[in-house]
Amino acid sequence: MTADQPPAGQPEAMRAALRSYVAALHHAYLGASVLLPPGEQAALPLLRAGQFTVVVAAARHLHLLATADPLPQPRGQEVQEHDTDSDLAWTVRFYDPVVLPALALVEEAGPAPGDVRRVIGITDVLYHLSVAPGGGLAPHHAQHAGTGLANQHASAVRDTDTLRAALRGRETLVDEFAAAERLGLHHAVRLLAVALAPGHPDVARAAAGDDDAAIRRALVASARAGRPASRQGAS
Repeated sequence: MTADQPPAGQPEAMRAALRSYVAALHHAYLGASVLLPPGEQAALPLLRAGQFTVVVAAARHLHLLATADPLPQPRGQEVQEHDTDSDLAWTVRFYDPVVLPALALVEEAGPAPGDVRRVIGITDVLYHLSVAPGGGLAPHHAQHAGTGLANQHASAVRDTDTLRAALRGRETLVDEFAAAERLGLHHAVRLLAVALAPGHPDVARAAAGDDDAAIRRALVASARAGRPASRQGAS
């Protein structure tokens, strides 16, 4: 331990480790993004935002929520740290049940991202990652998470462009579908998918499951196949 490093096990040490994890995640995200065409790079949510806040919320699971929405200045025991990497600039805000007692009321047999978002008061997220108790925060975990997040975002951007081009006149619904998936509004994702491809068996089958990305892929396949996705008025 160097003179400027906090003792292991102290809150300062945990915050430093989490801050390093977030920085490594964003560095991996940037590294994956440079492999994309310039237009796709610019459309990635983090690069489009440029500046954002990462909320680190400790319930039973650890939650990392990135949002471009402004948050009030820290008060009381709240702590924030600023970091940059290339074209990204972000602030890390730390919340635990001491700082925000309502976090202790979140029941998590498994991750409950919706409940955590309601406690924090954030609805518009750029990403939301959950780490199980005892889960790894090592650099290689951050590398995998950041690369996977960039690929997930790039795939969603490409698929949204495909849907907008294939479903002319229904771009607003496509945009609502894309936003619902990004925000984790699972019920809205299913309703919008069925509205965009009414009666399509593959979309209906995917919508009966719990994988939003699979629903998007089924919807894209439907649009590419030229299936009639605008027959909701047919009798």
